[in-house]
Amino acid sequence: MRSSRSLFHTVAFSALLAAASFATSAAHAADKITIMVGGYEKQIYLPAKLAESLGYFKDEGLDVELLNEAAGVDAENQLLAGAVQGVVGFYDHCVDLQAKGKFVESIVQFSQAPGEVEMVSSKYPDIKSPADFKGKTLGVTGLGSSTNFLTLFMASKAGLKPGDVVTVPVGAGGTFIAAMQQDQIQAGMTTEPTISRMIKTGEASVLVDMRTVESTRQALGGTYPAASLYMEASWVDAHKEEAQKLANAFVKTLRYINTHSAAEIADKMPKDFYVGDKDGYIKALDDGKGMFTPDGVMPEDGPKTVLAVLSEFSKNVKGKQIDLSKTYTTEFVKNVK
Repeated sequence: MRSSRSLFHTVAFSALLAAASFATSAAHAADKITIMVGGYEKQIYLPAKLAESLGYFKDEGLDVELLNEAAGVDAENQLLAGAVQGVVGFYDHCVDLQAKGKFVESIVQFSQAPGEVEMVSSKYPDIKSPADFKGKTLGVTGLGSSTNFLTLFMASKAGLKPGDVVTVPVGAGGTFIAAMQQDQIQAGMTTEPTISRMIKTGEASVLVDMRTVESTRQALGGTYPAASLYMEASWVDAHKEEAQKLANAFVKTLRYINTHSAAEIADKMPKDFYVGDKDGYIKALDDGKGMFTPDGVMPEDGPKTVLAVLSEFSKNVKGKQIDLSKTYTTEFVKNVK
């Protein structure tokens, strides 16, 4: 009898241990935050990998997993499907999605300029301005992407009509370079380090530069907030503590960028991001560091510029009433000590 009771107590205790272990594992899984980055090797999204490298997520007690996705529009789809909790991508997705009835907000604004450049193949010296895009095929990261909207906006601003240009999705990095080499595109919009790689080989030159606030204002008519951490508003409302910790980590990262040299920042990045040219990577970062905000706060005039661009070319946004105050929040970045 004692043996039976002893066996019963042993089994019961084992079951309790198993249940406790399962509960701990479940809690740990629930605490994990997955963030999709629209190409984390791109310098415009550098704060994501840098925050991880500096240990700032762990300092906040966060278990953050960064996933890579070449095009921002695909990262957005992963968020809406519930596969990830956040996206490091362009703020304009927050505006575009509201028009579809989806409330997504930027909680940390990484940049105040797109960090994008319109490059022209060296085979086409006749393309001297966006007005010369007529009849040409232009590369963008994806259809419905930020680069697509910006490309069409520049063409329209230059007096071209819908149908005068064709945009095709070619991604970034190696796929963008190959598309230009093979004459699939005559011009296209891309970021660092792809820009420097093509300039170095002489295969392309810069036509429109949007790597600084000043040049962006010239190209688009205003400040264009771009790279950000955006999340569904319902998730943020239900996870304010986690949202604050994410803001803490990213604002610290932006402060690090603002107070350290390009060479010091590059040393914290994965070596394969240099694509075999660390000096070129550092120079590109040094030239483009000014795109990043020092504090994660949304530029006051930025959302209106983004809405103006999307209202002209996004079928979702055109003619819709958009409440810009619901596309971003400064609640968390302003609480960072």
